[in-house]
Parts: sequence; structure tokens; C-alpha cells
Amino acid sequence: MADVSAAPDPIGRTLSPGELVTTMSHFHRAEILRMTGWRDRLDRTSNWAITVVAAMLSVSLSTASAHHGVLLFAMLLVLLLLWIEARRYRFFDVYRARVRQFERHYFAQIFSPQPDFASDWLLIVGESLRAPKFLISQRAALARRLRRNYIHMLLILLMAWILKLSTPSLLTEGVRIGFVGSVREAVTGAALGPIPGVVIVVLVAALYAGLLVTAFLAAGDEGELSFGDVHV
Repeated sequence: MADVSAAPDPIGRTLSPGELVTTMSHFHRAEILRMTGWRDRLDRTSNWAITVVAAMLSVSLSTASAHHGVLLFAMLLVLLLLWIEARRYRFFDVYRARVRQFERHYFAQIFSPQPDFASDWLLIVGESLRAPKFLISQRAALARRLRRNYIHMLLILLMAWILKLSTPSLLTEGVRIGFVGSVREAVTGAALGPIPGVVIVVLVAALYAGLLVTAFLAAGDEGELSFGDVHV
């Protein structure tokens, strides 16, 4: 009778060195393609956001009949695109991490061997294939994309909104070109329907304070992002 307590044989056969190199080369190429595909999606979302900012600035600042709420609406649209891009970035980060494992632990050791350099990177890649998991949270992804691209677009919208409120000729037709006489006058002009201007100003200030804290006071880069300066 067979010994049922014996350890089972591994599934499949052991690859020869040549077959292993071929397999790793094809796998690396496939991960590059997947990473590139998600990077292209990131660029598309950023391009949409830039288009939104340019269009809303053109509409709002070209005529006094355009309400300042157009710029507030643009801020909301850019925030929505930021959320979508952060989600896409989490997928991109999974495949980028696999590619970087190959670059740091396989190709770099071929081109510039380090005798004391050891890592269980193949086990990490294998477990990632068995049970794919996000490597960063949505908040961390938001902070990274905000620092890279979106904080600049949102600041441009904020400056345009302030310019709109502080320049009477951009709010009412026929008014002379110049700035408002007081801050109170600008705050009053920020009213949005039945909502007083001071409430709108406080909400916008709180929003931007939160964005700045998220972008620049978040935890530093970890994992593969801590090696070198060239990363997304």
C-alpha cells in the first residue's frame, strides 16, 4: 500500500536554465505591456483634467455673464478625475512593482553584480500572481497623483476664482476694469444662490487646506519608490 503521508510531488516539471530564462523574459515583456497600458490610462485622465481646466477658464474669464460657479464646478470635476486616476494608479502600481522587481533583482544583477545582494523577490512575484493585491491605499494614491499633477491644476482654478471675485468687470458687464475696494466685497460676490459668500469661501478654503495636507504631509514614498528619483 502506498504511503499516504509522503509529501506530494510538485506539479509540473522543473524548468531547465534555458527554459527559465525564456519564461522570465516573456513574463517580463508581458508585465511591461500591462504596466504601459495602465500608464496610458493615467495620462488620459490627466489630459481630460487639463482639458476641463482650460475649457472652464475660457468660459469663466472670457465674459462677465459667466458665473463664478463655473470655476467651482471645474474644481469638482477635477477632483472627480483625481479620484478616478488614483484608482487607476493603484492598478498601475501593481504591475510597475513587478517590473521593478525584475529590474532591481534580475537585470541589475546581470549588468552590475553585487555579491552580497540577496532577495526572495521571486517568491514575492509568485505570491502576487497567486493572489493579486493592491500595494497602496486609495489615500496614498490620491496623495501621489495630487503631488505630481493635480495640485497645480487646482491652484490655477483657485487663482482664477479669486481673480473672478476680485475683479468687478469679470462679474458685471459695463463696470470699469479694476479690483474690488475691500475683501468683504469680494466675499459677498462669492455667494452661490441662497448660500452666502462667506460660507462658500470657508468651504473652498477648507477644501484646499485638506488637499495641501494630503499632498505634502502624507507619509513618504515606500517600496520601489524609495529607490531612485525616476518614478510616476
